[in-house]
Amino acid sequence: MSEAYFPVGPGLGLEENFLSLDDILMSQEKLPGRAESALPRLALALGQGAGGAEALPEGSKLEIPLWLAKGLHDSKRRIISVELPKIYKEAWRTVFSADANVVDLHKMGPYYYGFGLQLLNFDNPENPEIAQSILQTFINRFRRIMDSSQNAYNEDTSALVARLDELERALFQVGQKGLNDFQSWEKGQASQITASSLVQNYGKRKFAEVDG
Repeated sequence: MSEAYFPVGPGLGLEENFLSLDDILMSQEKLPGRAESALPRLALALGQGAGGAEALPEGSKLEIPLWLAKGLHDSKRRIISVELPKIYKEAWRTVFSADANVVDLHKMGPYYYGFGLQLLNFDNPENPEIAQSILQTFINRFRRIMDSSQNAYNEDTSALVARLDELERALFQVGQKGLNDFQSWEKGQASQITASSLVQNYGKRKFAEVDG
């Protein structure tokens, strides 16, 4: 008997959850960087050579996926250096602090929050500012996202979600589901309102703590 597939959520931290499709896709996002030493047999893999044995010369500019950048990054051995994507640089942080709601996050980077948190794995003096900017951006956009999800019953929401990153789209869908479930119950189309899985799991944890 086959079991239903339940999507696994992203890690939302410094480490990816590789059971999550979102995190797998996010780890493919490219980072600008530079080879701080010669990288043998990586020229072809990075699309900068024709032969499998070619080395990537020291000083070469790179565009490498996040997962490879994390694998090559070593604070003790200077193998590669990583640069900030433009959306996380000071100029864009200023835009976000002025009005985060005007930014098309999906166009700038569909995994803005998750990818930004992954950047904190690299030694960058701007890490505290990046972390604060990501948190404040989420806070500033969250209310509008949830308000929109609660005021779009039986409407085409494609224009509303087009500017959201993947995490925000997931939150919007949760809000829409709650609205639709409530409307169905109000019209007598649902037998009862049940507690969300988050509330149920929280209650189980609290019960286990008391029981222990």
